Amino acid sequence: MATTGGDARERQAPAAGSPRADGYRMPAEFAPHERCLIAWPPRSRTFWGEYYMLAQHSYAAVARAIARFEPVLVIARPGEGAEARSYCGSDDIEVVELPIDDSWIRDSGPIFVQRPDGQTAVADFAFNSWGERYLPYGDDARIGERLAAHLGVRRFATPMILEGGAITVDGEGTLITTESCLLNATRNPGMTKDGIEQELKDMLGVEKVIWLVSGLGLEEDPDTDGHVDGVAAFIGPARVLLHMVRDPKHADYENLQENRRRLETTDALGRPLEVVEFDLRSAPVAVGGRPIVETYVNFYQANGGVVVPTAGNADDLPALDRLREILEGREVVGVPAPVIAFGGGGVHCITQQVPAAGAASAG
Repeated sequence: MATTGGDARERQAPAAGSPRADGYRMPAEFAPHERCLIAWPPRSRTFWGEYYMLAQHSYAAVARAIARFEPVLVIARPGEGAEARSYCGSDDIEVVELPIDDSWIRDSGPIFVQRPDGQTAVADFAFNSWGERYLPYGDDARIGERLAAHLGVRRFATPMILEGGAITVDGEGTLITTESCLLNATRNPGMTKDGIEQELKDMLGVEKVIWLVSGLGLEEDPDTDGHVDGVAAFIGPARVLLHMVRDPKHADYENLQENRRRLETTDALGRPLEVVEFDLRSAPVAVGGRPIVETYVNFYQANGGVVVPTAGNADDLPALDRLREILEGREVVGVPAPVIAFGGGGVHCITQQVPAAGAASAG
């Protein structure tokens, strides 16, 4: 699967039988959605401890906020669906019971691709629980297959390991990811960088991959090895929101500066990227004896809205106001999420969009 460098790599023919060869591509998150997927936090995951009920309230708050803009499908473990329904309490939120191990559906769940005629399919990458950090994960590794069957859509499977939080796409051929995650030895040690890049192109229908150096460091993102959704998101064609820090003494300062330099490039269509820098973050909030910092950029772009993780302190209002300026035309809604962060993620991490018919033509 290794390829040559430069332009030849971008022009390589798609693999036969791949989504790209069949005309599929991953639409942008800012394109229209049919619905949003959320996985309900299972009782079997003991790390929530005394915060489990607060975690349920937080997940339900995210689901209700998104349901203002689009339908939501909550996946709960068998026997836990009634509890999820009681917390979510909305006619726009459907609950289905399927076996899951954990609640980070962005990473374990399917990635949806679409053809210009509106036909949707699942690009089902392998999942190994962020390098086998949390056991067991067998049901999470199969949730893409089970959801494809539940939704009645075609499924393309690949043995390459990929978490959905490790990528962001513009729907027009460009994908951004991080070397710190995708090139980590715990993911695909038998694949070269060129091989990983080619599989991303074949499975997601992209033409250009931009490699940032990393996401946030171990203090704020200890489990994912630096997912891109902690630092960057496509928010429009050729437009990227980029998380920055201004303190040169901050542990992530050099890496984030290098990310900024790497985005001084063009997208797959040759357009210069507009990089919108965002340097607001919350003061630490203590949860379970741990300082939780909300970085705000781990948001979910719903139909006409943006649901943003907030800390519940004075830093939230200026951050939400700044996002309203940047994301003009979308309603910006904050949801308190320190307990979700305590569990290991943010609003984006617990959601996954299902594109609406025509989304592949709307990026």
